[in-house]
Amino acid sequence: MFFPITLLIVGIVLLIFGGDIFVKGSSSVAKKMHISAIVIGLTIVAFGTSMPELMVNIFSAIKGTPDIAIGNIIGSNIANILLVLGIAAIIHPLTIKENTTWKEIPFGLLSVIVLFVLANDVMFGNGPVDILSRGDGIILLAFFIIFLYYTYGLSKIKIEHEKIDTYKWSTSISMIIGGILLLVLGGKLIIDNGVILARMAGLSELFIGLTVTAIGTSLPELATSAIAAYHGHVDIAIGNVVGSNIFNVLWILGITPIISPLIVHTEVNTDMLVAILAALLLFIAMFMNAKHRRHTLQRAHGIVFVLLYIGYITFIAFRG
Repeated sequence: MFFPITLLIVGIVLLIFGGDIFVKGSSSVAKKMHISAIVIGLTIVAFGTSMPELMVNIFSAIKGTPDIAIGNIIGSNIANILLVLGIAAIIHPLTIKENTTWKEIPFGLLSVIVLFVLANDVMFGNGPVDILSRGDGIILLAFFIIFLYYTYGLSKIKIEHEKIDTYKWSTSISMIIGGILLLVLGGKLIIDNGVILARMAGLSELFIGLTVTAIGTSLPELATSAIAAYHGHVDIAIGNVVGSNIFNVLWILGITPIISPLIVHTEVNTDMLVAILAALLLFIAMFMNAKHRRHTLQRAHGIVFVLLYIGYITFIAFRG
């Protein structure tokens, strides 16, 4: 018991340090390339912080544990919005660009709705069983390509200059690579040892996926967004979460069933609906301020988000 707990703590330390240097390196690259920080957040940062989810799902597909694979992604997306953005907003109010409000956030919502439809063959297609097939995986990857094309278009838009520290190219790239490695290693330590502890307590694979694994794989996003918010890099904080959620559903759950189709249990529908409601709540929150403070996630919103996440975790704990 003592050894897994120690490795969990080591993993958290690696995540915090890795998140710090990763944000600084990515911000430096964004400024040197004259690319919007939101694009870096939606792509490079989102990809780096989604690596733990990708690793978990690949291993889950190979080992034949679909509940952990699906629970990991759904639980991670819920944690990213309610926990990660909630904490980031408490640290520093997040003013979100109009483009993100009207395009990226709705695209993230659409991706979860598409997943819900594809995962419910019995409900929507009169299929014999609910399954994410290889064909479903290809559909999700097709949406992901559309998202990448959209972000490529964003990179062509001229933006205002931001006060961001810059480093030599070699230093910036080294910081990004080093940050990714530390994030992945830290995430893996937390996942492996968290699952060991959870199974020792006799918990189900779905519960492990939605809680221990999901929170563990969301810690890179939490570390990155919290540090970005603290340093005032709001676009990185927002882009990281929105981009990561889109990567999770369209990229990771696109690849996973191609490796091995995933049986979807009806119990997961409740959690997918929570993920849809969380994304919808984020969109609605953009308009719940005075007119001059529209598109801002306030500290009060952050507190509500975190409380809702605590309520969700309590619910699934009682559900078992």
